[in-house]
Amino acid sequence: MSLAKWTVGLLAGMSMLAFAAPADAGEVRVTVAEYSAKTGPYFEAVKKEFEAANPGITIKYEVVPWDVLLQKLTTDITAGTNADLSIIGTRWLIDFVQQDVAEPLDSYIKPEFKDRFIDTFLQPSIMDGHTYGLPIAASARAMYYNKELFEKAGIAKPPATWTELQEDARKIKAQGAFGYGLQGKEIETDVYYYYAMWSFGTEILNKDGTSGLSTPGALEAAKLYKSMIDEGLTEPGVTSNNREDVQNLFKQGKVGMMITAPFLSNQIKEEAPKLKYGVAAIPAGPTGARGTYGVTDSIIMFKNSKNKDEAWKLLDFLFTKEQRAKFTQGEGFLPVNKEEAKMDYYVNNADLAAFTALLPDARFAPVIPGWEEIAQITSDAMQKIYLGSATPEAALKDAADKANAVLKKK
Repeated sequence: MSLAKWTVGLLAGMSMLAFAAPADAGEVRVTVAEYSAKTGPYFEAVKKEFEAANPGITIKYEVVPWDVLLQKLTTDITAGTNADLSIIGTRWLIDFVQQDVAEPLDSYIKPEFKDRFIDTFLQPSIMDGHTYGLPIAASARAMYYNKELFEKAGIAKPPATWTELQEDARKIKAQGAFGYGLQGKEIETDVYYYYAMWSFGTEILNKDGTSGLSTPGALEAAKLYKSMIDEGLTEPGVTSNNREDVQNLFKQGKVGMMITAPFLSNQIKEEAPKLKYGVAAIPAGPTGARGTYGVTDSIIMFKNSKNKDEAWKLLDFLFTKEQRAKFTQGEGFLPVNKEEAKMDYYVNNADLAAFTALLPDARFAPVIPGWEEIAQITSDAMQKIYLGSATPEAALKDAADKANAVLKKK
């Protein structure tokens, strides 16, 4: 669903917020984004533990897949039937704030509570001096590589540059595997393109606030990916494969290299424990530039919640060191809690250390109205390029024009 349609629908439904179905006294309803098969069981365990410690408060969860979460929230908000709390992509937050459906949390947040957080991950939820969300999940991106395929192909170490990556992908292809796993479908298709784009010195937004898609670096990055597809260095049917599809190919030992999040490490340990792999930095471009994608998801309180004090008690509980450790380690994320980050699990984890080392180069999605619409425009352009239905030059020019139109509207 485009953000433009979402905004129109939300505006049309704002008057209905006052007519939300009355909540049961002491009941806190939570819309939970589904990260993995572990998400539901974790929150069920929270429900039991929290309710036992807080008689009179009951928790009701609804676990929703990520690919339909924004649409569900849009529908629920418009109808006035939204939950008290919801996990959201932090990049959506500015639209919720501008539409006045997100409750500022400042009156609840005490200095000692705020001090629990690593500031890098809390900052994206702070707008105009007000904190509207708490970072429920944090992540970055790095490159995974298959050590056995590297050894068979005679590759001594992970590539430091995109040129080296192409050369290594050719050697892996000669061994009968796919050199580089490239996502071309669904959520974060645009992000997979940014890895190369950042390496070629281009930002998502230029300094003057216009789209970076019309810059020379953006074009070079698109040509790089297209050339790899044409040369057969990626898996076939790139535009049919989402992130999970490419990760599954990697777990099956069919892909030499791919870029994704820390949670793949957990999946490998559970689903492909014999797979020998490593984690390295995303390759650099011609001038040494590189970038990783920093991600936070937030949990927010809705302004029309009838049980805000009870909802805050749950938030306070969720962000204790113990609960953060259970959730973060189960899902394979980076810690947002300072004390949690000191635990041996993180300090002695080589995979997570590789991701943490990349955080100084992390970029977050721009906090601008209409971001989801711009991200979809970028993903659509990439699909056209990957399929060969438009040249990189034409697809990026069209995408930049559309993105700039969105930026001007906002």
